[in-house]
Amino acid sequence: MPAIQLYSTPLSGHCHRVILLLNMLSLPFETKDGGKEVRQTAEFAQLNPLRQVPVLTDGEHIVTDSHAILVYLVKRYAPDSHWLPEDPFQAAEVQKWLSRAAGEVRYGPASARMVKQFSAPEVYESALKVSAKFLPQLEQHLENHEFLATERATIADLACYSYVAAAPEGGVSLADYPAIHRWLKRIESLPGFTPLPALPLPENAG
Repeated sequence: MPAIQLYSTPLSGHCHRVILLLNMLSLPFETKDGGKEVRQTAEFAQLNPLRQVPVLTDGEHIVTDSHAILVYLVKRYAPDSHWLPEDPFQAAEVQKWLSRAAGEVRYGPASARMVKQFSAPEVYESALKVSAKFLPQLEQHLENHEFLATERATIADLACYSYVAAAPEGGVSLADYPAIHRWLKRIESLPGFTPLPALPLPENAG
């Protein structure tokens, strides 16, 4: 049995970003069911009192929060790599985009997808407004950059990829963003890439 176990759900972008890094680092791991019923158990609450996935266990270490897991995996298994540079400015750039993944990506495209696909109790109009403001900014950045933070892929790209790629599943069109499409293709061409399972598109998606 691999030392690394990942409690996850198949359609979660938060879990998908962790799976991407595990695969790209060629780390063996076991996927554990992190569905709603499991998250309600006392055993899971000991792993994460917030009862959220992903949760990663690695021997005696328990790591919660997808971004924290990404940092942990790089620091432990790929130190001094391009995934999380030691250079102060580049590290700051990675952190900036992790913040945007937790901010605009989460409350824009991710929120829209959660409402459309899972009837999440969030405000769809707000998600559309956040997306409409953020995606042109992302497009402008990617017109002059192959990746988000540095000249190579970092955990910032993985953190932002899943929900941006799945934006049409929330009725958020990417049709007008060719630079974003090129960036998505660059991530998808990385060794170890595995896609997030596709969901049916709403009628107004593009």
